[in-house]
Amino acid sequence: MTPEEILNSEAFQQCAKFHGHVCPGLAIGFKAAQTLMARLGVTRAPDEELVAIVETDACGADAIQVMTGCTLGKGNLILESYGKHAFSLGDRKRGKMFRACLRPEAILSDPEHLALYEKIRKGESEAEEMKSLEQLRERRLEAILRADPDALFMVKEIIAGIPQKARIVESVVCNQCGELTMVDLLQEIGDQKVCIPCAKKILNGKKGSSKI
Repeated sequence: MTPEEILNSEAFQQCAKFHGHVCPGLAIGFKAAQTLMARLGVTRAPDEELVAIVETDACGADAIQVMTGCTLGKGNLILESYGKHAFSLGDRKRGKMFRACLRPEAILSDPEHLALYEKIRKGESEAEEMKSLEQLRERRLEAILRADPDALFMVKEIIAGIPQKARIVESVVCNQCGELTMVDLLQEIGDQKVCIPCAKKILNGKKGSSKI
């Protein structure tokens, strides 16, 4: 498929609608999902049949959710915030999992792109600079969509095993703030069981919230 055909495809349009805009990062996630699903021979999961691990909270993670059906709420989308354009997908039934990581040479850092983006972020850009940034993004987007998956990603099978399905965990009241917290995430400090934010306040010597 040509870049234009991919952009106009129903699958990519669904990703763009969910994410809110079209960008190179979304295209990376879209291509990664396609690549991994092809390796596993699977289609979008209606429930927890698949499990995905994303190593970035950037745009590509949204495409992974839409394409694979793995979501945070179901517990079969796991975020490991390593700042890498790397995505893993596992098929629970077959017990197989693959990881696709963006090749360093595939999308080289562009100083001009970064400088323009920073000016726009700070509200210091002019109309001509915004136009230039959009042109740079379009070229990068097209290059990603046109690229052969093998040239875009390093793909390998993960032998370590597939993460377990999400558990339903009881919630109890934090002894400091009085808010319901999953019991396995409470911290024990002295004779109290407190949530993570309250534990940080206590350990930093700060006064926590008043007990409800």
